[in-house]
Amino acid sequence: MKKIRISAVSYTNTKPFIYGIQHSGILDKIELSLDMPSDCAQKLIDDVVDIGLIPVAATLSLPQWEIVSQYCIGAVGAVNSVFIFSNCDVNDIKYLQLDPESRSSNNLALVLLKNYWKVTPELIKHAANYAESTDANTAFVQIGDRTFGKKDKYKYVYDLAEEWQKFTGLPFMFAGWIANKPIPQDFMDEFNAALKYGLDHRAELFEELPTRDDFDLEDYLMHKIDFDLTADKKKALLMFLDYIKSL
Repeated sequence: MKKIRISAVSYTNTKPFIYGIQHSGILDKIELSLDMPSDCAQKLIDDVVDIGLIPVAATLSLPQWEIVSQYCIGAVGAVNSVFIFSNCDVNDIKYLQLDPESRSSNNLALVLLKNYWKVTPELIKHAANYAESTDANTAFVQIGDRTFGKKDKYKYVYDLAEEWQKFTGLPFMFAGWIANKPIPQDFMDEFNAALKYGLDHRAELFEELPTRDDFDLEDYLMHKIDFDLTADKKKALLMFLDYIKSL
C-alpha cells in the first residue's frame, strides 16, 4: 500500500496528536512532516501531501477538500494562544501587523475587526519585527507557542477565540484534518484511533514536555484546546469561511 502523506502543524497544540501517531502502528503507513501552519496548508494546496492539519481558511484555496477526522484544533471560549496584542484599545488601533505563519488567525482578526469591533486599521503584512510594537496605535496578530508567557507584556490583549464566541455564540475551529482527495475509510478509522490514543494519554505526554514558569501547558492541552470536532465547530467553520469571502 502506498504511504499516505501527512503534514501537521508543529506547535504544542498538536503534541497529543503527534504522540498518538508515534505510539501506534500507523506511523509505518504514513510519511509525516511537521510544518508551520502556512507551510502545512501550502503543501496540501500543491498536492505535496494527501492530508494536512491545516488552518481552516486555507480550504478556500483548495479545489477539492474534505474533513476526514473527528478531531481538530479548536476552542470553546479562550484558547490562550491566538491573540491581538496591542498598546491601545481595539477601537483605537490604526495599524495591524499580521502574523506570517497563519492565514486563518489573520483572517479571524480581520473578520472580528470588521464585523464585531467595526474598525478598519491599515494592514501591515511584512513588518520587519511584526511581533513587537512600541507605537501607541499599532497592534499585531500572533499565534502558537510564540505567545506563551506574553500576555502580561501588553496593556491590551484580545484572545481571538474568546472574542469570536462573544460575537457569534459559537466555538471556533482553527485547524482540521483536511484531505485534498478521497482517503480510504479503513485508513481514516485507524488514523482517528491513533489521534484518540494521543488524547487519551496526555498525562504521559506531559511527562515528556519541558515545564514552563510562564505558561500552564497542562491547562492549555487539557482545557483550552478543544480537540473534538463538534457540530457547532462545523457550523462555525462555514460561518467563518463566509465572513472571509466578504472581507
